[in-house]
Amino acid sequence: MATDAAADFEFFILLARLKSMSGAARALDLTPPAATKRLGLIEQKLGVRLVNRTTRSISLTPEGETYLRYATQIVGQVRQMEEELAGARPDPHGLLRINATLGFGRTTIAPLVSEFAKRFPNVDIQFEVTDRPIDLVADAFDLAIRFGELPDSRLSARRIMSNRRFFCASPKYLERFGAPQRVEDLVQHRCIVHRQNDDAYGVWRYLQGDRIEALKVKGALSSNDGDIVLRWALDGHGILIRSEWDLAKYVQSGRLKLVLPDTPLPSADLFVYYPSQRNQTTRARAFIDFLVDHFQAPFVPVETGALIYAQKKQAGRKT
Repeated sequence: MATDAAADFEFFILLARLKSMSGAARALDLTPPAATKRLGLIEQKLGVRLVNRTTRSISLTPEGETYLRYATQIVGQVRQMEEELAGARPDPHGLLRINATLGFGRTTIAPLVSEFAKRFPNVDIQFEVTDRPIDLVADAFDLAIRFGELPDSRLSARRIMSNRRFFCASPKYLERFGAPQRVEDLVQHRCIVHRQNDDAYGVWRYLQGDRIEALKVKGALSSNDGDIVLRWALDGHGILIRSEWDLAKYVQSGRLKLVLPDTPLPSADLFVYYPSQRNQTTRARAFIDFLVDHFQAPFVPVETGALIYAQKKQAGRKT
């Protein structure tokens, strides 16, 4: 009975998060009729209706909100109990749920998850990529990997890579249209806009002293995908803001040039964040340490010469 109740809680939490019966069915490898039947059995056992169903989505009834609140608390307490009981085990083990941004998660974090899984075969990993930040606590993730500022003051975080941002453009664009001499000149240029989450469209922010200033730019091309806008910049369509992680190899090869390099922009440092360090699992700590080790000096800084960096790296090896 207890096992059935725990499974019901997990099922309903997932259903409430996805707001889709078919989505919950796919996530649990069930058929939609089986998922519908499972919900019906839970409602029958409780004697109340937990969700309002339409052909496209579901919404929780007041009773469903109450059930979700208690189910989330109970599942969290059970996981905490299991971690405390298993805390003496030195080897990472158990389920680790990780979230990352869509493009970066697919191209960079997914291969690292594969390597980590080879190193720690007793850890079961659920890795999800999303285009928007998630609620780490409500969605029951152990950790998330994101660029930029910590999204929630309730969370703890560890910086795993410094990552500055720069204006940039291809040599062919700068030869044709010239380079802006001051930030205000950007309003006269063709700018490529990377649309992210709920950010104001075409508003670029830069630092002036200890203040953040905003500038409204315009351009013919915009996308919500970072790889796409970078490709457009390489093709000479305009000026773009990208991070050091994306730009380093193109600046070194000469395919992109920095624009207004002395104008500082808000950074896009890479963080891993998690609900609580006090109750952090052995497997989560192992994965975070694994990330930090991987991202130590991942690229040559764009505004310094490769020779200086190579010399420092060589000196570190000798010591």
